[in-house]
Amino acid sequence: MIRKQDALEYHRMGRPGKLEVVPTKPLVTQRDLSLAYSPGVAEPCLAIAANPEAGWEYTARGNLVAVVSNGTAVLGLGNIGPLASKPVMEGKACLFKKFADIDVYDIEVDAREPARFIDTVAALEPTFGGINLEDLKAPECFEIEAGLRARMAIPVFHDDQHGTAIISGAALLNGAELAGKKLKDMKVVLSGAGASAIACANFYVELGIALYNITMVDSVGVIYEGRSEGMNQWKARFARKDDGARTRADALKGADLFLGLSKAGLCTPEMLKTMGPKPLIFALANPDPEISYTDAKTARPDAIVATGRSDFPNQVNNVLGFPYVFRGALDVRAKEINEAMKIAAARALAALAHEPVPDSVAEAYGVRAFRFGPDYIIPKPFDTRVLWWCAPAVAEAAIKSGAARLPLEIEEYREQLQRRLGGVQHTIMRQIVQRAKSSPKRIVFPDGDNIKVLRACQIVLDEKIARPILLGSERKIRQRAADLDLDLEGAEIVNPSESPHHTTYANEYLALRCRKGVTALSAARLVNRRIHFGMMMVRAGHADGLVAGLTAPYPDTIRPALQVLGIRPDVRRATGMYMMLLKNTVKFFADATVNIDPDAETLADTAIQVADAARAFEVTPRIAMISFSNFGSAPHPESRKMADAVEIVRRRRPDLEIDGEVQADIAVEPEKMHELFPFTRLTDAANVLIFPSLAAGNAAYKVLAALGGATAIGPILLGVNKPVAVLPRDANVDTIVSMTAYTVARGQG
Repeated sequence: MIRKQDALEYHRMGRPGKLEVVPTKPLVTQRDLSLAYSPGVAEPCLAIAANPEAGWEYTARGNLVAVVSNGTAVLGLGNIGPLASKPVMEGKACLFKKFADIDVYDIEVDAREPARFIDTVAALEPTFGGINLEDLKAPECFEIEAGLRARMAIPVFHDDQHGTAIISGAALLNGAELAGKKLKDMKVVLSGAGASAIACANFYVELGIALYNITMVDSVGVIYEGRSEGMNQWKARFARKDDGARTRADALKGADLFLGLSKAGLCTPEMLKTMGPKPLIFALANPDPEISYTDAKTARPDAIVATGRSDFPNQVNNVLGFPYVFRGALDVRAKEINEAMKIAAARALAALAHEPVPDSVAEAYGVRAFRFGPDYIIPKPFDTRVLWWCAPAVAEAAIKSGAARLPLEIEEYREQLQRRLGGVQHTIMRQIVQRAKSSPKRIVFPDGDNIKVLRACQIVLDEKIARPILLGSERKIRQRAADLDLDLEGAEIVNPSESPHHTTYANEYLALRCRKGVTALSAARLVNRRIHFGMMMVRAGHADGLVAGLTAPYPDTIRPALQVLGIRPDVRRATGMYMMLLKNTVKFFADATVNIDPDAETLADTAIQVADAARAFEVTPRIAMISFSNFGSAPHPESRKMADAVEIVRRRRPDLEIDGEVQADIAVEPEKMHELFPFTRLTDAANVLIFPSLAAGNAAYKVLAALGGATAIGPILLGVNKPVAVLPRDANVDTIVSMTAYTVARGQG
């Protein structure tokens, strides 16, 4: 529940409002200022004056949208005026940025007359790459949009009309498919005749609904030929032949789709009971629908129901449309957003709903899973895949329809979008996954009956990342897989106690540990444990790597790895590394999990291992030995051991770029580092950070993940003879898949 005071405080606290302007170029030195403003700014100005198309190259216009309103129809608040609409427009700007990385200026215009509004907004064309009209009342909104589209050579899009049409259109496509209905035969009833309703009706005709099968009902009643009260030219298109129907109840008899864009409570269970078989009920009035989801499902259990609410299935939310429609339009420098582009967006959304849904999306909504069906006919707003499904479809349609100024190679563009949203995280993980897929390895999962592991293994199998070996009771694993609707074809299931290798493994384990207090009886008992059995599989070559840790403390996983697999002969100790994936960079942190108080030799060993791990992913390592001291500024045994470690690394591996001891902020800010310490051997920001103790490394990665927005991949266990990944106990399915891919890649040598 949102309380009034909470909402007011949210908007008031700190810097008032929800937006700020952030420079995208350096503004540190006098030279920077001269380039940004006078005299350097004259050069792009002259270039644009000579060739207006250069404005796309030298300014932010190509990624800048205006969200414009006069405040005449704000949410459910009505005609509250332009100033009062500003919090809504700022909020819309935040959504553009969050979901599609589009910058926005919100513009509230004190112009209620269409002609004045059109003149004002049209004059802004040189500033923007697109115009998003918002919260304009009908019927003036139709005149305003048409007038601006005629005068402007950039996209003009009234989201209240077309956003709802696109999203509900995607729901219509999938709902009709599930219900076994053909669009051309469907009878549609619209409750409401405002901007959204008329736009939806027009769009549905474009999708294939027959115009004569649409009945529109406004506050007066059914719109029919010959009716004069409350009519206008936009409603007139949907005036049906007068067959005596006058009310919603009359219109709904035998209908296939009810689309509500009106007010709460205008539809009753009795009305729904008269609809045709397997009806679609889209009650989209906000915040309260024409009929509640519960009442609709009770009245018609066979119905597919959608609302505008997030607390029920099938939320029709415009945020699924406008960010991605504009993203695709901007990236081809479109002159307009036409019907072909809107249809492409709707079909892309409908197609995405058929795809398996990432576990992270289900977790965001607090459910076990989403699967295409009556309760999931459109993607969820927090599904990041919408960006690279919808925007490329819009861009391609713009190119094919002649609306685009720029060509694009669509598959390459799709990859660019994934990198844009995920930054270096996407690039690194894609590289890891592609490497794994080039030569999949056998990876054993001791937690073989864990639900997260099973879901992850399904993805691993589908993507051909690895060949999973699941340890546990075959009956239990197969039953859980069936309950989760998983197809584990290609996965091997092994119950340690029933394995023909059990005795061999027990004897080998005894030989390994007989001088460490292990007896024949205890060896047999330990090999019954799935973690020990899995390690023995890897040692024996019956598996190529192991991923574990979900159900046991970290030491209980790493200890068997060290005991059974041992460390490589070229290293002193194993070490625990995290890959910290930020938007535009990757950092490697160590040691965060293994060595509590390492000496200089161990620190040097750790630095070398992590540097080699970074190089394996084509990242040139720049190593900083982190301390509270900068190059001897605070002498102390701990700072001295970091400096000593630097010298050891330089002797052992002169090819590596390393320096320290140095404070963390200096290490990652090259301008500050070179200004204060021009003698440093680091040529740029450090990307391998070695900490003086486990406490420091562990705290650093957790703070960066919790407060800095980094994605932590790890802990990755380095120095062990065979690839082993130790999962954090709160790892989600995506993390398990990523760690599996990394383990496969390490196993490829």
